[in-house]
Amino acid sequence: MFEKILIANRGEIALRILRACKELGIATVAVHSTADADAMHVRLADESVCIGPPASKDSYLNIPSLLAACEITGADAVHPGYGFLSENARFAEILADHNLKFIGPKAEHIRLMGDKIEAKKTAKRLGIPVVPGSDGGVGPEDDAMAIAREIGFPVLVKAAAGGGGRGMKVAETEADLLMALSTASNEAKAAFGDASVYLEKYLTKPRHIEIQVLGDGRGGALHLGERDCSLQRRHQKVWEEGPSPILSPEARAKIGGVCAKAMQDMQYLGVGTIEFLYEDGEFYFIEMNTRIQVEHPVTEMITDIDLVLEQIRIAAGGDLPCTQEEINIIGHSIECRINAENPETFRPSPGTITQYHPPGGLGVRIDSAVYQGYKIPPYYDSLVGKLIVHGKNRPECLMRLRRALDEIVVDGVETTLPLFRALARESDIIEGDYHIHWLEQYLAGKPAKT
Repeated sequence: MFEKILIANRGEIALRILRACKELGIATVAVHSTADADAMHVRLADESVCIGPPASKDSYLNIPSLLAACEITGADAVHPGYGFLSENARFAEILADHNLKFIGPKAEHIRLMGDKIEAKKTAKRLGIPVVPGSDGGVGPEDDAMAIAREIGFPVLVKAAAGGGGRGMKVAETEADLLMALSTASNEAKAAFGDASVYLEKYLTKPRHIEIQVLGDGRGGALHLGERDCSLQRRHQKVWEEGPSPILSPEARAKIGGVCAKAMQDMQYLGVGTIEFLYEDGEFYFIEMNTRIQVEHPVTEMITDIDLVLEQIRIAAGGDLPCTQEEINIIGHSIECRINAENPETFRPSPGTITQYHPPGGLGVRIDSAVYQGYKIPPYYDSLVGKLIVHGKNRPECLMRLRRALDEIVVDGVETTLPLFRALARESDIIEGDYHIHWLEQYLAGKPAKT
């Protein structure tokens, strides 16, 4: 097992990793920018190192500073969390060159799955169903038009690198395609330094279903059920739950088995999430995230498996925690991402939290690094925390969610809490009758089922 882990991240995920390390008896090193000097993970870690000014490129993305922090503190492993350098294959390789363990997948798998075109080809080769679309990047407009006509409009133009909704445009008709190609390519170039785009069939009312996987890097792999992440705004997940309200145990076992088999064949190491669009009983692969997910607590609640702890154990050479047959789905869980944003315009609202009271009670969990008097900086994402609830079934889970949302207090900044309080009482949500476009239609005041 590792003796000391440097946590190359900030906020709630840094605190989440720190807690797992403490349970394993591993010493921790927190790194922070000057803006995060008073962060909770910095206060609780065994050691802390300032790695630069507020800008991410000068601190949390500054590889030489992270290496220096490892050397100064004697850390023997690095946990990247999510975001920042968590899916940077070169970072994993550099750590290996310095005899430091990257707590994550093999660099080759990060690189492979980080390119959406190659990831799609790999998924197809491994027997994972994919969305109809181009086999690779689309170049001249004539080539793109021919492919679009073959798969049928509407089509989705997507950046080959990156994610988060950037470099992604819908073309409803042939007339829309040229503009969508140009806009998506320009966005991709600006955001990721890679202008490559490809085409996929645009599904009209799909669900976003993702399968959590865990591999030992030696040919052993498990799936831990699914999460339904269909409530999204601008391709960003807002509300996640598991199991999906619409997936049968048979469908779960089938697609989970396909994913686990693929990870066995890859000899995948650590945690990963294989994401699908699901419509009319069919799954379509869209991407794989080779890191811990923001929404991982949902899976932890319904399987009683600590994913971050297992991620660390397996990176240190440990075995899988159980067999596939020993994994049971226990009840239902929902996570709400509470952001410091205006609940109507979604404009970020950095500032000082003047009052903070987290909810409690049976089945209620808060993953957050904020506290009363904490100042949310304007330099990073606006996540205040994640409210996760669990119940014996979905109705009980929704009941607990409504109670917890009414109990939580976050004053001093605007938050998205009013949106979640409204969503938890919407009939479509209560019935589980929604899709990936539902939330944007709801926010626009349109009938969400159309």
